[in-house]
Amino acid sequence: MTVDTVHLMTIAGMALVTLAMRLGGYVLVRYVTLRGRAAVAMEAMPVAVLTALIVPTALATGPAETIAAAITALAAWRLPLIVAVAIGTVCVVLLRMGFS
Repeated sequence: MTVDTVHLMTIAGMALVTLAMRLGGYVLVRYVTLRGRAAVAMEAMPVAVLTALIVPTALATGPAETIAAAITALAAWRLPLIVAVAIGTVCVVLLRMGFS
């Protein structure tokens, strides 16, 4: 097995940039107080990022995954997260069996 230095340096560079961004966020939070719309926007950020990650995958994979993602989202609206994940997992398994 050989080590490709270009790939190794690329991965190391991406890791350093990620670390710098995270540390920079912690440093900036100490000096900035968010109010009003900025505070509301930051509170909505985790949901927006999670949606941006999940929706393209759910829509690009197949009908079973898309339906299971919708059922999981509806379950997560009212139920604890672990229960919604369990429901989503069972749904995708059953739907995959039904669509195959």
